[in-house]
Amino acid sequence: MLVGLARPGHATAAAADSAPGSLMTTLSTFMSEAAGRPLPAAVAEKTRHMILDTIAAMVSGADLPPGRFAIQFARAYRGDQVSTIAASNVLCGPIEAALVNGMLAHADETDDTHPPSQSHPGCSVVPAALAVGEKFGIDGTRFSRAVALGYDIGTRFTATLGKLQYMFDTHRSTHALAGNFGSAASAACAAGLNAQQMRWVLSYAAQQASGLASWQRDSDHIEKAFDFGGMPSRSGVTAALLVQAGATGVDDVLTGADNFLEAFVPKNDPGMLVEKLGERYEITRTNIKKWTVGSPIQAPLDALEILMTRHRFDASQVREMTVRVATNEAKIVDNREIPDICLQHMMAVMLLDKTVTFKSAHDKARMNDAAVRRERAKVRLVGDEELEKVMPRRDGIVEVTLADGRHVTEHVSAVKGTAENPMTREEVVAKARELMTPVLGAPATGRLVDVMLNIEGVKNVRELRPLLQRS
Repeated sequence: MLVGLARPGHATAAAADSAPGSLMTTLSTFMSEAAGRPLPAAVAEKTRHMILDTIAAMVSGADLPPGRFAIQFARAYRGDQVSTIAASNVLCGPIEAALVNGMLAHADETDDTHPPSQSHPGCSVVPAALAVGEKFGIDGTRFSRAVALGYDIGTRFTATLGKLQYMFDTHRSTHALAGNFGSAASAACAAGLNAQQMRWVLSYAAQQASGLASWQRDSDHIEKAFDFGGMPSRSGVTAALLVQAGATGVDDVLTGADNFLEAFVPKNDPGMLVEKLGERYEITRTNIKKWTVGSPIQAPLDALEILMTRHRFDASQVREMTVRVATNEAKIVDNREIPDICLQHMMAVMLLDKTVTFKSAHDKARMNDAAVRRERAKVRLVGDEELEKVMPRRDGIVEVTLADGRHVTEHVSAVKGTAENPMTREEVVAKARELMTPVLGAPATGRLVDVMLNIEGVKNVRELRPLLQRS
């Protein structure tokens, strides 16, 4: 009998085609025990920060073009009224909710980043845990642990594959791949699956591993929102719910004929998939963005802000500016059509405004403003091979030549919000309030922030619905 073709009544036997290997055994056991395993205090606090930051991205994203489209899509294809769509009055089935909330969370460049894997875990993992958590009525502690698990699993898959270099070499979207496996893990934890079921979930996730690097050509950010957030969250939830409903699968998709590793050919040792599981929590290595722009622009904005404060110059005094980032990073943000992922544009906005806000980073009309274009013409972006060598640390060097002949330089290695220079709880809350208040109003935002920072006290995540929605 061919593997995968089971006679009626023999599905389980067919699925168990061979004993799972050590990688799969370690992964599936760790995943199945996550719901009952307390997080260290510092990890639990960082998880609260990441949940709040992602919720803020979802809420603020609702009023951007990708978010408006996603909510419209949800209204048309809402399915069962089980799970919440943030910043709306729409309820959907958990699969649809994961897709839509994932798109909301990456409707712009507000969401988190994980430099060691060069992925955006939160925009898919948090929506997946929330959607399935609502279906099964889990408490806040389980929700928090499911989210932390998703960060641990998804990022290790992309790091093992080879991060952005893998994407450039294979044309596959590693951001989507990280989200796919991370969302499957978080959703499966919320669904309460056992170790064997976790193995099957990973097999269904492997079947859905997809996404192309062509997202870089998306000028409206809608397909990018789908690729980074919506698709992987939907896929992960689908995998978990299929298995929870009784579906079986291949016991070890990491070994044997036609396995995932054989098909995707990682650049690194597959042992990275389980490296320091339970000892190193990837959520602690995840960055919250100080600036609501693409990750490669974070350090340059910081550097320019430092220079303008220290040397007290304004746009009119700048003759020219050279910005250096890692070579592959430069390709992502070089003269893009979208304001918040166009380095030259955002540096021009910083020169004129002396800061960058969520509003200014999403003002597309301003890309044609004469004053902005005049400053933008002064900016030269250089892909620097030396900075490429320090990746995944996203350094930025800004060199400014002033009209009086002075030449000033600043090199930033750790932007505020990175694991090396983390935001305080107060700073995370301030960012969340800035993003959510225009959408939900100050009183509702305050209540939502308070609950998210005490997520373990929530008895049923369905209690979050009236806080997340708006009329």
